[in-house]
Amino acid sequence: MAHPNRDAEYLGKLQDYYADYRNLPSYSLIGDLLGLASKSAVSALVKRLMLAGYVDTTPDKRLAPTKRFFERELADFPVPAGLPAAANDAMSEAISIDDYLIERPSASVMVRVKGDSMIDAGIHDGDIAVVEKRHSANLGDVVVAIVDGEYTLKTLSRDKQGYILMPHNPAYEPIRPKEGLEIFGVMVGLIRKYK
Repeated sequence: MAHPNRDAEYLGKLQDYYADYRNLPSYSLIGDLLGLASKSAVSALVKRLMLAGYVDTTPDKRLAPTKRFFERELADFPVPAGLPAAANDAMSEAISIDDYLIERPSASVMVRVKGDSMIDAGIHDGDIAVVEKRHSANLGDVVVAIVDGEYTLKTLSRDKQGYILMPHNPAYEPIRPKEGLEIFGVMVGLIRKYK
């Protein structure tokens, strides 16, 4: 019989399944996947996961992930980039990457970074910038701007002659708009996947 203290392990296997197939398995497949022999054990597990807020059912009675299904554990210790800290496995909080990075989903867009003009700001070629679409920005914001008809990701700055877009790589010159500068959005987050 399924035991509640293995639910975290079972949930993890369902999350991995979802990552591979973008849906949740049927009840019989859950049994096979998790090694639960009886339908009642699968039913009891699904009920517990529903009560905990990880899954729900659709109108056509299929299992579906809830928002909480996509939360990931956040370690309750900071990881110093200097000297090693004492290790422990304590996990105290869960966050959803979407909730953490995106405050206004309807106004947010992901932009793939091309080139190395912002490398000294820690923004690398291939990174994904999370951009909140808006037409105004503050000096010092990293913005996606449309300059003379072309998109670019730079820091918004100003000098005596007007607005300029500053790269963060000495190999590149600041961009001074010739015809026009339009703010498309402000970068609010950055995603990098390590191979």
